[in-house]
Amino acid sequence: MAENITTDEIALKPKDFSSSQDVRWCPGCGDYSILAQIQRVSPEIGVKKENYVWISGIGCSSRFPYYMDTYGMHGIHGRAAAIATGVKIQNPELSVWVATGDGDALSIGGNHFIHACRRNIGIKIILFNNRIYGLTKGQYSPTSEKGKITKSSPYGSIDYPFNPTALAIGSDATFVARSIDRDPKHLKEMISRAGSHAGTAFIEVYQNCNIFNDGAFSPLTDKNTKADNVLVLENNKPMVFGKENDKGVILDGFTPRVVDLTDSKYSLDDLWVHNEHDIHASRAHILSQFPEFEGLPTPIGIFRHIDKPTYEHDLHQQLKDVIAKEGEGNLKDLLFSGNTWEVN
Repeated sequence: MAENITTDEIALKPKDFSSSQDVRWCPGCGDYSILAQIQRVSPEIGVKKENYVWISGIGCSSRFPYYMDTYGMHGIHGRAAAIATGVKIQNPELSVWVATGDGDALSIGGNHFIHACRRNIGIKIILFNNRIYGLTKGQYSPTSEKGKITKSSPYGSIDYPFNPTALAIGSDATFVARSIDRDPKHLKEMISRAGSHAGTAFIEVYQNCNIFNDGAFSPLTDKNTKADNVLVLENNKPMVFGKENDKGVILDGFTPRVVDLTDSKYSLDDLWVHNEHDIHASRAHILSQFPEFEGLPTPIGIFRHIDKPTYEHDLHQQLKDVIAKEGEGNLKDLLFSGNTWEVN
């Protein structure tokens, strides 16, 4: 007689989160890397497989729920955060994840994104940022750089781009991180950390679109230039980068500056020490602005990680308190209360 085994006792593997659907992204797309790391992390987070839900909007990234062997929903353009909010509020026990792109999340979906962050709803938002509209064949997006020449901006975009990480910090998200599709070890670590966070967890992933915006992040991924252009944030450690770890960042008032550690004038003790748990968002916001200034490295890692009550916790607690005080509500009594009349 076979022994009774519960699903809790079955050791899941990455392949258990891979669906039967053919993955239909362009060969070489950075989305493959993100999918692979999500599938590797999913068995390790400690969530039952049946409790995972993936929600998406519209875009290349939004095919994601088809490729995860979990519950999920391919929503409409820009509404992934809103749908995910409803799922999480209805059943707080679920682990609700959002796959979205820079266009889907920050253009038509911008309002839903900032309010999800503001409310600290316990959802995980993975933003695939390739700085282009890929699904609709190469128009400039809300994160495309000023002057970007595309099919919809043949003389160069005159828009100033969104900085997704800065926007998430400004919207008071409680977990904000950034990673790169071509750094799978780092990306996996960021996803794992986000998966264990109780409130809104946001990860911006720099992701290459090799068809319509190839090389957008090449200074950060090319082996000859990466070390001098990427700053890996590590909690409670000084900010050091460079091929020989010979560069550091100091904070001069509110102004970050790069210093040469081979100069006897500076040592590790002079450098800015990162604190991802800093309750004040000001320093995290300064870090988020680095890519916008020449000479400063691009930070990857966790910018901010703080704890505070989640929206779904406070909502369900409020309902319990009201019911305990006033009893169960009655929909008919509510509809016929106040000023009502009959039309004959």
